[in-house]
Amino acid sequence: MEQFSEQLYKKLMKDYDSINSHSGINGERLAKRLASIANIGLTSELGSHRIGFSTEEKAAKYLVKEWMAEAGLTISEDGAGNVFGRMQGSEQNAPVILSGSHLDSVPNGGHFDGPLGVLAALEVVEAWNETGFIPRKSYEVVIFTDEEGARFHSGMLGSSAMMRKNQREELLNRKDIDGIEFEEVLHQYGLRIDNFFDTRRSLNEIEAFVEVHIEQGKRLEKEDVSVGVVTGIAGPCWLEITFQGEAGHAGNTPMNDRKDALVAASLFISQLESLPKEVSDSSVATVGRMQVHPNGVNVIPGSVTLTVDIRDIHLQRRDDLVDEIISLAKRISDKRSIGVTFEEKVRITPVPITEDMQIKAISAVESIGERVYTLPSGAGHDAMIVGTSIPVAMLFTRSKDGISHNPKEWSSLHDCVITIHALKVLLESLVK
Repeated sequence: MEQFSEQLYKKLMKDYDSINSHSGINGERLAKRLASIANIGLTSELGSHRIGFSTEEKAAKYLVKEWMAEAGLTISEDGAGNVFGRMQGSEQNAPVILSGSHLDSVPNGGHFDGPLGVLAALEVVEAWNETGFIPRKSYEVVIFTDEEGARFHSGMLGSSAMMRKNQREELLNRKDIDGIEFEEVLHQYGLRIDNFFDTRRSLNEIEAFVEVHIEQGKRLEKEDVSVGVVTGIAGPCWLEITFQGEAGHAGNTPMNDRKDALVAASLFISQLESLPKEVSDSSVATVGRMQVHPNGVNVIPGSVTLTVDIRDIHLQRRDDLVDEIISLAKRISDKRSIGVTFEEKVRITPVPITEDMQIKAISAVESIGERVYTLPSGAGHDAMIVGTSIPVAMLFTRSKDGISHNPKEWSSLHDCVITIHALKVLLESLVK
């Protein structure tokens, strides 16, 4: 497994131009650290397996804490296992600026999703140390616990704990993928349940949070840019729709006397594709799961249940799209003379990034000579949780082929370092 770490390091360095290592930012150091973290929880398919509250996630945190200490940061950990490395500013009572991400992964995931954001935030500290920059406001590198949610199917538990957004009773009733209760998982991880739910940072203490993350999409690649400025983080609404027809014999029921639920569902799915663009250029809708009953080869489908994932970075537009989708399902069911029911499974508020924070991020990208490209985030991130109460900004790093949550996930060292240069400028505008 040590061999893989060396291979990843060499692959990162292969096409890297050291001219990009300047102003205290060191691409070689970043490559070594990415490779070292990748070695923790390495799978047989050469992916990452560091699910939340696992020994692998804890080991990765421990490694980064060692680097934090070497960089002179004061390290603390809260009741949810979130780690903070603090660089004290010259003004003692000024609010703090946070930057970071997470180190947990999905099962057999990639090596950039999460770790890049943590190491980018730490690399800025290394750069400030080397150049002698002393921030006026204190700066903290943060590692949030369990962003991915692979263990309890409920992500961003660490950032939610910090923001006091976790529901105690709901989590206490949850069991993980191995059937272990939430409280026992915390105990095995070295945390106490009361401390977990008592975790909270004073909102007055934090001025802003900035997160670097791989894009997990193809927009930056298509535009041929290394770094993008995020305009908002989409909030999902998951809508479960059931079309209720009549099951019947596939041979003895004439075509003009059928109430085929699958035909209705198929019409709905084919027409759904055109709805988002009528509402917003940042709206999306996806049918990712469908169940057919009774699901027999020679039986007309009597009912079909499907789930639509509806997202937008703007709340009203997202909710307008939900209404349009419900109307479409009703029109089809009426025309086909079948029933339709709806059940809302999830509705999370989107987080648009403020104009002021976008302007600062855009200015940072411009200052390093990169072309500015703005884009929404369709995926959820810790910034979405923090951003409900605190100003946030996000920078995306180009993803090769848009692949993520997969061992093939890749962002070039060049793109990672360019993103960190932009992050450094952005953070300096916030901590001065």
